[in-house]
Amino acid sequence: MRLPLFLVDAFATRPFEGNPAAVVPLPRWLPDPVLQAMAAEHNLSETAFLVAGPEGWQLRWFTPRQEVPLCGHATLASAFVLATEMGEESPLRFHTASGLLGVAQEEGRFVLEFPAWAPVPVAAPPGLVEALGATPRAVWKARDWICLFDSPDEVLALRPDHARIAALPDGEPAPGVPPQPARVAATAPGAGWRGSEYDAVSRYFSAKVGAAEDPVTGAAHTQLVPFWADRLGRERLVCRQASARGGTLWCERRGDRVRLGGHAVLYGRGEVRVPG
Repeated sequence: MRLPLFLVDAFATRPFEGNPAAVVPLPRWLPDPVLQAMAAEHNLSETAFLVAGPEGWQLRWFTPRQEVPLCGHATLASAFVLATEMGEESPLRFHTASGLLGVAQEEGRFVLEFPAWAPVPVAAPPGLVEALGATPRAVWKARDWICLFDSPDEVLALRPDHARIAALPDGEPAPGVPPQPARVAATAPGAGWRGSEYDAVSRYFSAKVGAAEDPVTGAAHTQLVPFWADRLGRERLVCRQASARGGTLWCERRGDRVRLGGHAVLYGRGEVRVPG
């Protein structure tokens, strides 16, 4: 079976920025072991698989190790491919393990609408400080461990021990948040940092699911947007994920949902051959 493959840099305005994702439209669902083997072969943080349905698209995401129930950047990449390569019109509807997700095009950006996961303050889990190599001012928990620092430069200076990150306990998720392996988000207020207009800066460590540091993470911002909206007292935010590749998200909290806007660029297109 020959299938189209698109490589997209999501939350990016140019190649080699943002978070790369593979997008593979399918005529029908292939066996899960084949999808997992394809994601491992691509060796990106996520591969998105799409199948057309009568009321939108069915969408699933796989890391090189496992299927995950929610992924922001690969959803943005999927919407970008459908709109720019396959002629689909906005808004797009995706049926996923996390329910119905919508993506619209607004002001030149793709805007995802995801559930909002509000963090609650907690004690740091055993081993977190050693894993980060630094002590956060406070720790919060939604799905992931949210570690608050005073400045973006502290966040950028982190040199985590990814093996220790992977060994951290998952802990209890915040109320209403589905249980999942807990990753670690390190974040700080961004106002005035290096002349920027960012409201918040973050990095995201996810060795537990196969990516030591994820470049730009939509699912992390389902938690960071409610966190910073409450702290800063406003619903609209511009967030910067300050990985080596880096990416910017234009965000808004709307009740129990968050809207995450970003750009995407096509890096490559091709064909893959898999057992039919």
